[in-house]
Amino acid sequence: MRTYKTQMEAARMGIVTPEMKAVAAKEYRSEAEIREWVARGQAVICANRLHTCIEPNGVGSMLRTKINVNLGVSRDCKDYAVEMRKVMAAVEMGAHAIMDLSSHGDTQPFRRKLTAQCPAMIGTVPVYDSVIHYQRDLATLSAEDFLDVIRLHAQDGVDFVTLHCGITRKTIEQIRNQKRKMNIVSRGGSLIFAWMSMTGQENPFYEYFDEILEICREYDVTISLGDACRPGCLADAGDVCQIEELVRLGELTRRAWEKDVQVMVEGPGHMPMDQIAANMKLQQTICMGAPFYVLGPIVTDIAPGYDHITSAIGGAIAAASGAAFLCYVTPAEHLALPDVQDVKQGIIAARIAAHAADIAKNIPHARDLDDAMADARRTFDWDRQWEYALDPQTAKAIRESRAPEQEDSCSMCGKFCAVRSMNKALQGEYIDIL
Repeated sequence: MRTYKTQMEAARMGIVTPEMKAVAAKEYRSEAEIREWVARGQAVICANRLHTCIEPNGVGSMLRTKINVNLGVSRDCKDYAVEMRKVMAAVEMGAHAIMDLSSHGDTQPFRRKLTAQCPAMIGTVPVYDSVIHYQRDLATLSAEDFLDVIRLHAQDGVDFVTLHCGITRKTIEQIRNQKRKMNIVSRGGSLIFAWMSMTGQENPFYEYFDEILEICREYDVTISLGDACRPGCLADAGDVCQIEELVRLGELTRRAWEKDVQVMVEGPGHMPMDQIAANMKLQQTICMGAPFYVLGPIVTDIAPGYDHITSAIGGAIAAASGAAFLCYVTPAEHLALPDVQDVKQGIIAARIAAHAADIAKNIPHARDLDDAMADARRTFDWDRQWEYALDPQTAKAIRESRAPEQEDSCSMCGKFCAVRSMNKALQGEYIDIL
């Protein structure tokens, strides 16, 4: 029988929960360390008490960098069976979280299927679902309607919800006066902006934040404080709208912690490389070390079709500088709903970024596989190389499609292979080149 409502409350009571024990084992950390970080809000364990098949993971800058995958149907791509195949493929490829961003049809059965069958953390953006759930135009929805959808998602077992609480009526004038190139590119942020503009009312997620905290506390749902004013192009990075919203998110973080509700804070989308590290440090200061969840960052605006690469570059810098959670970006970003191959490429790119950052941060055992791969390459042990590779199928397929004449080389170098020559030289063997 649970004597606590949330992981944060348990940690502050000195209780090490089963979820904390599981995270400690995965992270090579002590249970006391995990409990202390959760108590302080510097790590979160997104685990709705109704999501019984979850395999718990911790999110925090001192832990392994986690990867989120965005999926879900739209009016133009509405096959839920295809999305479920993407979900399970994503988990197999190493995704730690799945966000259901569906914007069409009856969303609840798919959401419930996720929390019934998927072991990854499940996240949603309730404002997307509000129009779909009620089948009414945005302007006709009330603040109570929005809160009821949050409660519905919590009851369905969702582990974290993205809520754009930091955008207020003041933001309307800022956006109009700042003359941003891309205005607001956050889908949820734009919906809240539109609702406020049409109704003349304050953002319900900001105005009724205390009521939202009670819902999240009841089910142990982590709030991911969405950055409605995240930059959608390099020119808008670090402007007044972005930074002022971040300050407001810091205030909301403190209010959530007072109710023992766990919080993540979302970060920038597009940002020049030289600004990323400073932005991470600013967030850590303003939000008191709450885990930072970044959407990229995408470091150039001119690579459609390759934004999984631009995102991986920014993600590696961000995670090495303190970000805890990377939202993957696929080659389809800005272009289309990703297919299965796009999802795979996005996950692999994000995992590379996360892994590189974990090595730079000296996360315990982060470099173990790299050292093992070096040993396997030195001895031409191809089977072990496939075992240690992030994507063994692709690596193996490339080698087999251009097979060399001899196993102790590849088709690029052949007998000119430096590793082969050094092995033979150090063993006193004759080095045949021709």
